[in-house]
Amino acid sequence: MEKPTFSPPQNGASQLSRRNFLKNAAAALATAAVFPALVPARALGRDGNVAPSNRVALGVLGMQQGWDSFRNCLSFDDVQGAALCDVDSERLNGRLREAHGRPNGRGAKGYHDFRDMFANGKLDAVILAAPDHWHGIMCVAAARAGLDIYGEKPLAHTLKEGRAIVEAVKQHGRIWQTGMWQRSTDNFYRAVSLVRSGRIGKVNRVKVGTLGDFGNPAQPPRYATVIRPQDRGSFGKPPANLDYEMWVGPAQWQEYNPRITHYNWRWVLNFGGGNLLDWVSHHLDIAHWGMDFDRTGPAKVTGSARFATNAPWDAPRDYKYECTYATGEVITVDSSDGATWYGENGQWIYVTRGRLRASDPSILAYDPKPEEISGVYRSRNHWRNFIDCIKARRETITPAETAHRTASVGHLGLVAAITGRTLNWDPVAEVIKDDPGANALLHPVYRSPWAL
Repeated sequence: MEKPTFSPPQNGASQLSRRNFLKNAAAALATAAVFPALVPARALGRDGNVAPSNRVALGVLGMQQGWDSFRNCLSFDDVQGAALCDVDSERLNGRLREAHGRPNGRGAKGYHDFRDMFANGKLDAVILAAPDHWHGIMCVAAARAGLDIYGEKPLAHTLKEGRAIVEAVKQHGRIWQTGMWQRSTDNFYRAVSLVRSGRIGKVNRVKVGTLGDFGNPAQPPRYATVIRPQDRGSFGKPPANLDYEMWVGPAQWQEYNPRITHYNWRWVLNFGGGNLLDWVSHHLDIAHWGMDFDRTGPAKVTGSARFATNAPWDAPRDYKYECTYATGEVITVDSSDGATWYGENGQWIYVTRGRLRASDPSILAYDPKPEEISGVYRSRNHWRNFIDCIKARRETITPAETAHRTASVGHLGLVAAITGRTLNWDPVAEVIKDDPGANALLHPVYRSPWAL
């Protein structure tokens, strides 16, 4: 395998597809004067259509979760589906056929190696939905290549990789959106607005559930994906459609096992972090949003977990950890569901997908004044917000720093559970005080030749 090296484009950070449009459009218009039927109105931006010069050329890596976000973006006239990448040829070819069946996805090209996709010079942005162990290397590489990024959650496999992503996005002037889409839905926005407007008074305690699994740790996780016949292969021998060497990439080597790849990687700590690290980016993120903690983290973390014992699965099955912040607030995270803020007078607000409740119905009837929620970002469509922010060069509703602070709580909770020790965390220096062993667990260990 070649050593993964990346160089930013020589013509600066902007990669918008309009760079060649004026030259091409001139030729197209000249042709249209003689053969007008050969140039559709869509291509010229007529009849309410968006001209190619104003479309965002979008790529996607990862044909499971990534495809869902890519498909959402293809519903916008100002997006051009330009590239798809996956190390599973069977899944890649199937998604390419779907993309080519859409008007603004017909020219999309397929790639096996993300480095080739990033280097094609025709992309403006990319959706990255690889397994967690790839996030650090791929996201930093995309930023260096001058691409705006929609990155799936959690931000990174380790806390230090998350900080590296934040710095790369900042250094290269990229727009970043995290797949923490709950921030762009009405009930979560309303819950946060009510909390931030003071409807339950000062909040000192928050309870967060991130959907752990109370099942027998010797049994498969209840969230595990059914293995398809074409994905089975045999132990140590992956199916022909999967480049398993590239799939493992920077992670420590494990022999192929069909219970590892595709979505099931989430239950293996070498590649993911179970629901503890996955769902922290949903309900804990909403809790942080309500507390205005998007730029900070806890000062102390304690916790425990019950880990899977059915190899290769070894991620936490169920857990509970407590985070104490420098200002005294306590957030408890466990295997339940949703986010509940508790006010000083015993009142509370609870939210989860499809539900919003409060200790008193009158709390939910209140309509916060604009000045009470001036700091609460409003987005009604997560993918539209990403595209709009690319074009306007402004911050999205879930920028990299916000995603990093959210994920850091999960990373610290996992380390506290693994070590069984109280972690005294400095959220400014991002270091666990007086515990080098615990600190080491926040850093990635890459397999040669991969490096961040």
